[in-house]
Amino acid sequence: MLFGLVYLLLRRIVRLIAGSSNNELSTEVELLVLRHQLKVLKRQVGRPRLRRRDRLFMAAISRVLPRARWSSFLVSPQTLLRWHRELVRRKWTFGRRPAGGRPPIPDEVRDLILRMGRENPRWGCIRIRGELAKLGIGVSATKIRTLLRANGIGPAPRRDGPTWSQFLRSQAEGILALDFFTAESVLLRTIYVLFAIHLSSRRVHVLGVTRNPDSAWVTQQARNLAMGERFDGIRLVIRDRDAKYTGPFDEVFRSEGIRTIRTPILAPRANAFAERWVRTVRAECLDWMLIFGRRRLEHVLRAYVAHYNRARPHRGLELRTPEPRPDRARWPSDRPTVRTQRVLGGLIREDELAA
Repeated sequence: MLFGLVYLLLRRIVRLIAGSSNNELSTEVELLVLRHQLKVLKRQVGRPRLRRRDRLFMAAISRVLPRARWSSFLVSPQTLLRWHRELVRRKWTFGRRPAGGRPPIPDEVRDLILRMGRENPRWGCIRIRGELAKLGIGVSATKIRTLLRANGIGPAPRRDGPTWSQFLRSQAEGILALDFFTAESVLLRTIYVLFAIHLSSRRVHVLGVTRNPDSAWVTQQARNLAMGERFDGIRLVIRDRDAKYTGPFDEVFRSEGIRTIRTPILAPRANAFAERWVRTVRAECLDWMLIFGRRRLEHVLRAYVAHYNRARPHRGLELRTPEPRPDRARWPSDRPTVRTQRVLGGLIREDELAA
């Protein structure tokens, strides 16, 4: 009802203003209608795609149309001015002369300098220049310094210390990592598994499976590990800050001359090798089976760990197994026989050449 009254009032006002009809008034009304329709289109249509000739025409027309009338264009005044500046810039564009100065260094030399700077944090630009000179490459120290700084490599020596991955890789021969992971039984009972992994060989040892991992049980597993003569060459043991690792547990390793290192709080990457093995055993074994109890879990882990240590190629070992295998002869040409051994009911298959 209110909308109808507004419409009637607007019609009366328009008639009073228009008066008698003539050609000039009709033209003004038509322009008014077109402008209103343009505003409606601006509200409904997204950003229009203008061709180059459209920009050229609108930029030229804007030179003769007063600034107050620029609201009739589909674009803003700043856009029209920018188009005009681009046209002027293209008019006065000349051919560029080749820049002078020293020629750039080849990409191969650039990559070599960056690799030397990253892999040798104690080398400065002078040392890198000397190493390049040994290879017959002449680059100035200033150029080396500029290139290193442009790629975020600060001056040497960089004393911020190695990262966890660098530390573990350099000391992997004498490091043993310990950790827990859990498995849920069919009746949703949580079972805890304590394991150890040798960082250099990637050999895994399942130390124990229990539903109550108290301090006495964890300490006994450490004693069993020591009596099994698995500490040969081990100098460091990495573990997290779990409350299940108590003083007697660390004392077992201390008595063997092994230092215990606790990882930082909420830093799983500090024990990345153990965390990666947990993901592997879940993805390849436990996620595909139902565990009925502790004994069943012990049997499954015993079979999987034997496969992991003896038969599973490891990417970190150049596709070799954690336990060394005798060198096999090359693939024979007289139709060899491949023997397949099924592990865990066929969940895992091991293929070998028959004798």
